[in-house]
Amino acid sequence: MKITYKTPIVEMQGDEMTRVLWDWIKELLIEPYVELNTEFYDLGLPNREATGDKVTVDAANAIRKYGVGVKCATITPNAQRVEEYNLSNMWLSPNGTIRAVLDGTVFRTPIMVDGVTPFIPSWTKPITIARHAYGDVYKNSELKVNKGGAKCSVKIEYADGSVQEKPIADFGTDESGIIQGIHNKDKSIASFARSCFNYALDTAQDVKFGAKDTISKTYDHNFKDIFQDIFDAEYKDKFASAGLNYEYSLIDDSVARVIRSDGGFIWALKNYDGDVMSDMVATAYGSLAMMTSVLVSPDGKYEYEAAHGTVTRHYYKHLKGEKTSTNPVATIFAWTGALAKRGETENNTKLVEFAKRLERACIMTIESGVMTGDLALLFKRDGVTIKTVTSREFLLAIKDAFDKM
Repeated sequence: MKITYKTPIVEMQGDEMTRVLWDWIKELLIEPYVELNTEFYDLGLPNREATGDKVTVDAANAIRKYGVGVKCATITPNAQRVEEYNLSNMWLSPNGTIRAVLDGTVFRTPIMVDGVTPFIPSWTKPITIARHAYGDVYKNSELKVNKGGAKCSVKIEYADGSVQEKPIADFGTDESGIIQGIHNKDKSIASFARSCFNYALDTAQDVKFGAKDTISKTYDHNFKDIFQDIFDAEYKDKFASAGLNYEYSLIDDSVARVIRSDGGFIWALKNYDGDVMSDMVATAYGSLAMMTSVLVSPDGKYEYEAAHGTVTRHYYKHLKGEKTSTNPVATIFAWTGALAKRGETENNTKLVEFAKRLERACIMTIESGVMTGDLALLFKRDGVTIKTVTSREFLLAIKDAFDKM
């Protein structure tokens, strides 16, 4: 008899090879065991074009309604993709749109396997990157200074007519250059802090936050102050009861401490820092295809997805009928994360146990020596012979391991 649950999960289909894997994962690993109850949204690029990207906003609002979503990887179009898909617009990143609607923070954690050793040997436990997903250079204004004799300043005009202005640079007579203006909002920073502290309590991990307040005495210092004020007022006692810690340090010192650590904590970072460090951490642990990713809003809405892209090269091989060995683990863990969270919200132990068993089956399959090509390049374990298989063969091997558990 299949496992059931009451409240729908928001299901968001995606693009290219991950779209193919999505359907196979459902067919082989989920639907034989779980009576799926989903509210479905097709976020594939053709449907985003057909709906003027309204489908993405609708999906995000559905997550606000139902509390849990699971998303396939999607294309964020560039100029080449506009031509390839004959698009009327260079549509925004679906992830960015959903983050904005939910006011959420992205948490990325490596999936650790015995046989795939991190490039930093001391990292024996996973490091979760918490990336603030608003502002900074991603919403900047930039100008090129084309000729000399220019002066630039930052200026704030208030509704009451008052003005604040501060000089940025005085370019010499013959000097050209560049300027950039970035911003953030106290509300967004506060949401980021609460999401980090809530997720820490949810997963029993310490929080480390790094910025550069000694140099950026207003911008970065504001992050530091908001984090500390919210922690002291709302979370200090909760952390103490849970045996958890929060600490702030300068970003350069934070990087040094992380490198020397054994992992096992949440590393909270501003938008750009998080963008860079999440890829560094993923690579150091092995592969982006072995990273979980969950967007958490400050009011407790969850959206699970794979941290990687749509695997375009494999998709075009697949269309030609060629065999591919694409790693589906992160997409499987997106599904298990969403199912486990739905199980938690409904006190449905059977659903939670199913999700955890499926995750163990994935790891057991790899540790037995059966894996996709990307992992075969990284895997080393005494006494284990590596067998490189196609994507579907890998899913069938996971199903076999799950059924034997």
